[in-house]
Amino acid sequence: MHRRMLMCAAATAALLAASPAAFGQETLNLTVATGHPEVFLWVKHLKETFIPTVDAELAKTGKTKVNWTQGYGGTIVKLGSETEAFQQGIIDVGQMSGVFNPATMGLLNLTYAMPFGPADPRAVTEAVEDALNKTEGALAALEEATGVVYIGGGIAIDDYNIGSTKAFTKVADMNGVKLGGAGPNLAWLAGTGAVGVQGSFVTFYNDIKTGVYDGYIGWMTAGVPAKLYEVAPNWNQVHFGAMYIGGLGVSKQQWDTFSDEVKAAFRTAAAAYTKAYFDEQDARYESSKKAMLENGGKIVELDPAEHSAWIKALPNPTKAWAAAAEARGEPGKKVLEAYRDDLKAKGFTFERDYLAE
Repeated sequence: MHRRMLMCAAATAALLAASPAAFGQETLNLTVATGHPEVFLWVKHLKETFIPTVDAELAKTGKTKVNWTQGYGGTIVKLGSETEAFQQGIIDVGQMSGVFNPATMGLLNLTYAMPFGPADPRAVTEAVEDALNKTEGALAALEEATGVVYIGGGIAIDDYNIGSTKAFTKVADMNGVKLGGAGPNLAWLAGTGAVGVQGSFVTFYNDIKTGVYDGYIGWMTAGVPAKLYEVAPNWNQVHFGAMYIGGLGVSKQQWDTFSDEVKAAFRTAAAAYTKAYFDEQDARYESSKKAMLENGGKIVELDPAEHSAWIKALPNPTKAWAAAAEARGEPGKKVLEAYRDDLKAKGFTFERDYLAE
């Protein structure tokens, strides 16, 4: 009898040692969704990098697993309604982008308030996240406004330019031309005579094809996969700069229930997501340029003197942006200053110091 009891105890101990996940494993049911489809790298790597990395990190101990519900391309959340979806519990994990959620995530639009910046998207992202983390109250204000915890995973897109039906070699060429773009970047057209129309990569192709507008403000690695060169063959290099478009967030209601181990897994996955995104974006840039040129697109350079004149004549974009951020209780000007100073310390100086005016 004693021998049988010892054998049972040994068997139980072996089972526990061999399969720690079999006893008391927590399952988190989480929904991750975006308004953009998977053709965009920031969505592609949610599915291909972020989620698998979370799962792999949690599998190391077997204490927690996630049952994911995924919905991309507007199947669960429409573009521009992300904040409400987080707050209503429709999504638990997603992307935080001020471009399409300016009223609540507008603080993340800081690079759009400082156009004609560096073309290096990695440098821009590092400077933005440094600024957000170092500026007292910045991330706390964002969390308060949205109910979402920013966990990193910041990304930026390659140098913004203008794809259009018409070539621009001087600013006067833009007079009367209608250009689609997201809200923050339409302000860059002030003083050029161009007319900004609200739009996105979801609608650009059909809108240009049907004459709603004559071109779009965007970037190479999204425009080429969407074959926008078919309707807007002129790639006008006006060099607005690389733009930070946001990071990853988890609803605060969910985040507060996570163990430290789960939180660490999510942050590790966010860092892996950023790296994978940039690695693929770098690889795609040159291949995208080649594909565009081989399929009828052409690169048009804006005259450098015209470029400088445009920068000097542009109504200062930081003033209204900072005032709006501060009206929301966010440290707008301090974030911009931290961003500018971080870039300067790393070797980039804006041609025009908007914040000194």
